[in-house]
Amino acid sequence: MTKEKLLSLAQYELGVMESPAGSNRVKYNTAYYGGEVSGAQYPWCCVFLWWLFDQCEAKELFYGGGKTASCGALARYGQANNQYVTDDYHVGDLVFFHFGGSTIVHIGIVEQVRESGALVTIEGNTGTASEDNGGCVMRRVRPLSYVAGAYRPHYDEEEEPVTYRLLSDIPEAFRGVMELLIEAGILQGTHTDVETQSPVLDVTHTQVRTLVLVYRGGGFDAKLVQEGLPPAVPVAE
Repeated sequence: MTKEKLLSLAQYELGVMESPAGSNRVKYNTAYYGGEVSGAQYPWCCVFLWWLFDQCEAKELFYGGGKTASCGALARYGQANNQYVTDDYHVGDLVFFHFGGSTIVHIGIVEQVRESGALVTIEGNTGTASEDNGGCVMRRVRPLSYVAGAYRPHYDEEEEPVTYRLLSDIPEAFRGVMELLIEAGILQGTHTDVETQSPVLDVTHTQVRTLVLVYRGGGFDAKLVQEGLPPAVPVAE
């Protein structure tokens, strides 16, 4: 599993809150404990991260496939398995925090590393009124002075996307649609290739498929008709 997939899910969960406030009653705890729980003994910042890996079918990347709701236990696991880092933090690291003391009390996942060194994170059970028990999934900006270290999962590397530089590089099944979109001015190249005098497109396979789907659904018909070209969805007589 790639860190991009995990972060995509984390971003989708932004804004989820426990209910009622202060109860630790939240879907992540329900999944972790196998039933609804509430009370001060069920903090869920670490559970939120376990849930992300579980939902992405990558439990083996979190605590060796085991379960822990303890930030300290996960930190010790990382240290024992050479997966604990204390500088040069990366996107996807599970970063541990202390707020004014030496004890690890909170955890989040790094979404971005700023030039200043500050970490943009997505965290469960945080909030503006309480750093480590705020009851919400939120995006936070954390200075390095709060950071104790991080656990770095063994993510899969993100596969390099297939990119088509020229129109002739695009598979024949899609090329006709791309030609129409170019003729209509919907798809434009970044510049002209010197050798072939063709527009340089530099589009990914995913982008080509998306354009074709939009075309087939009639999404470009108004522009095509305006340019005197046939629409994808013929107008009924």
